[in-house]
Amino acid sequence: MALGVEQIATALREQIASFEPTIRAMEVGTVLEVGDGIARIDGLPGVMASEIVAFEGGVLGVALNLEADCVGAIIMGDYTTVREGSLVHSTGQIVSVPVGEALVGRVVNALGQPLDNKGPIKTDRTRPVERIAPGVVLREPVKKPVQTGLKAIDTMIPIGRGQRELIIGDRQTGKTALAIDTIINQRKGDMVCIYVAIGQKLSSIAQVVATLERYGAMDHTIVVAASASDPAALQYLAPYAGCAMGEEIMESGGDALIVYDDLSKHAWAYRQISLLLRRPPGREAYPGDIFYLHSRLLERAAKLSPEHGGGSLTALPIIETQLGDLTAYVPTNVISITDGQIYLESDLFYAGVRPAVNVGLSVSRVGGAAQTRVMKQVAGRLRLDLAQYRDLAAFAQFGSELDRATRFQLERGQRATEVLKQPQYQPMPLEQQVTIVYAVTRGLLDDVPVERVRAFEVAFHQFMATQKADLMATIATGEAMTPETEAALEAAIREFKAIGGY
Repeated sequence: MALGVEQIATALREQIASFEPTIRAMEVGTVLEVGDGIARIDGLPGVMASEIVAFEGGVLGVALNLEADCVGAIIMGDYTTVREGSLVHSTGQIVSVPVGEALVGRVVNALGQPLDNKGPIKTDRTRPVERIAPGVVLREPVKKPVQTGLKAIDTMIPIGRGQRELIIGDRQTGKTALAIDTIINQRKGDMVCIYVAIGQKLSSIAQVVATLERYGAMDHTIVVAASASDPAALQYLAPYAGCAMGEEIMESGGDALIVYDDLSKHAWAYRQISLLLRRPPGREAYPGDIFYLHSRLLERAAKLSPEHGGGSLTALPIIETQLGDLTAYVPTNVISITDGQIYLESDLFYAGVRPAVNVGLSVSRVGGAAQTRVMKQVAGRLRLDLAQYRDLAAFAQFGSELDRATRFQLERGQRATEVLKQPQYQPMPLEQQVTIVYAVTRGLLDDVPVERVRAFEVAFHQFMATQKADLMATIATGEAMTPETEAALEAAIREFKAIGGY
């Protein structure tokens, strides 16, 4: 026993003799004032912009304002634990989030921490949330389509991989539904989807996650949630965090789709932070760099050239308008940054036209370059027909007598409008879209009563899937139809009309 004690004592003496204290220099400051998620800090002369700072108690913050006499930081967490006079120290780390395949199928917050009770996220890779967008030399033109599964979008307002297409409209007009349908349509493809929920109710986010799980879409989706109950700091960081996750996929040679729902609430969160940091307010009380807030985010969406991996990041930002006002400050800013917009109109929505896409005000600046050849071949006239129909329909309300050509245009437009209606969560494959759009644009539905067009379409798709599987497989390749294929499709439509009694 005594020998054991002596050995322990000897070992302790050796450890004490060999101990070399390590000295680590650390910048420490003190909190001057705190409130509403903002702290003003005295000290920290070497702190960097967007650097993480640690408060007493373990709460983290991000340095945003670097002023001559103090540092303004946003607090990412419960700011009620931070007190005046509390010590703060810099960490030397820029705000980063975990990235990689381990995040797919998970629900995380703006810092990449799991919210879904499925255990920790096992990845050792991180990326800074803020990053310079890829330069012109690294990119190539947008050519390959993102199939949304929505006839109104794929036919007239095509979206390409690497594009930024704005979804804009009043509240409750189907903006989120359109984005969720697009995510669901990627379930059998090669795209990883990222859904960023900014400032939404927790119940709404839970409903979106449940919908994605029900339709088998969570297997290829990352949900980044910064709810209305989260601090404005996390709502501000969320889209940049989601973008960093998408960039990892893009630079690995993959294709990613990111939905920002919505950037109006993101702008509100940034305005709140900026006013609390005492930055000078500008138009509508937004700070002067509100344009840069969104441009540096959306410009990170790109289609990389093959020499740089050939990956892509496609962005679908959502903006909510007030009473259809597209000329407000934030909507005009984002419209000018993006490559087109899909405008959803309240009047169309209430009239039962869903998705409620206003063809006249919606545009894709990539256009036919992002369409498959067969869709471009079939849908070329559809947009013009619908635009003319909307004008004539407004004119025809006056009840004046209409000539034969005008009546024909109205009849054709009514059938096209019926064809473009589509139930929620039912995205349609390319070959089915092509066949029904071919039927309406070539006048093969002109003798079908308008009220029976929807029933005709359902039965027609079943007929083509069971009786004409080879023809559908040919169309599904996306290549332009040969005269023989076109003749076979027209014959199939006439055959179905004869069988079905249309």
